[in-house]
Amino acid sequence: MRIISGRWRGTALVPVGAGDEAARLRPTTDRVRESLFNLLAHGGHAPIDGARVLDLFAGTGALGLEALSRGAASATFVEQGRPALKLLGANLARVKAGDAAHVLPRDATRLGVNPGAPATMVFLDPPYGRGLGEQAIASALAGGWIAPGATIAWEEGVHPAALPGLTLRDHRQYGDSMVFLYELTAP
Repeated sequence: MRIISGRWRGTALVPVGAGDEAARLRPTTDRVRESLFNLLAHGGHAPIDGARVLDLFAGTGALGLEALSRGAASATFVEQGRPALKLLGANLARVKAGDAAHVLPRDATRLGVNPGAPATMVFLDPPYGRGLGEQAIASALAGGWIAPGATIAWEEGVHPAALPGLTLRDHRQYGDSMVFLYELTAP
């Protein structure tokens, strides 16, 4: 895995190795990440440059780091798994993300109240097929974590359940992974 584009282009991320089945680490592949960011950049969605990013189920942080590399102003990484937090911390140190990155070691389905400005771009890559993405979005909306008009890029193995206030803008399939782009049209 590597950063595809931007100021950290070509930087190799810490390898997951054989993975940890209990941790359910399944990083977004370089191919899917590149396709997603091309779609975001050329599809008329919220701009990445200057975005406030919320990376739910952050894992290694590849999605949020890619956004920071491409000009996002900040990224909040939400992850609770110890193996993933270790990899995320190593990746943040590798790119020297500094104050632009903030890690919340907590359950993405129980975010609580947002203490800062809401995100204008959300990345969501939950364990597939368990309904955790729907729970995380509901929690983020209830806590004021997502700004009206925000783009939500959701990677899942099945079509997510419909959620009030989210409008599907695009959807693509890459092998077993599906990417859904939503806009928060009503908080």
